[in-house]
Amino acid sequence: MNTRDLAPVTHLLPGQSLRVALDAGASLLVLEGRVRVASPPSWFGETVLTVKNDYQAGEVYVAGQGGWIELSAQGAASVQGIAQPAAPARRPGESRVSRLLQLLFAPA
Repeated sequence: MNTRDLAPVTHLLPGQSLRVALDAGASLLVLEGRVRVASPPSWFGETVLTVKNDYQAGEVYVAGQGGWIELSAQGAASVQGIAQPAAPARRPGESRVSRLLQLLFAPA
């Protein structure tokens, strides 16, 4: 399951948890209640750690990196998944290198 698979609004009962894979840049808006988000595991030196933060109604969690998060309801809660914005479309035949060159050498 990922952000695109979430229902428009996901309701969680007190104590209920949900694991979901998020792409980097995707976000979760807490519509009501309070949730704890455990971020994807990451390395800090030789230690694996997971950051846990609480979010309440009106606050937004933005995934800094892609991966699996765990959402735990601290009471009845509702969240809305928001997929990351789509990358701007390139013109046919335009490569990343040619676009970079255009940006570097465009008249000021």
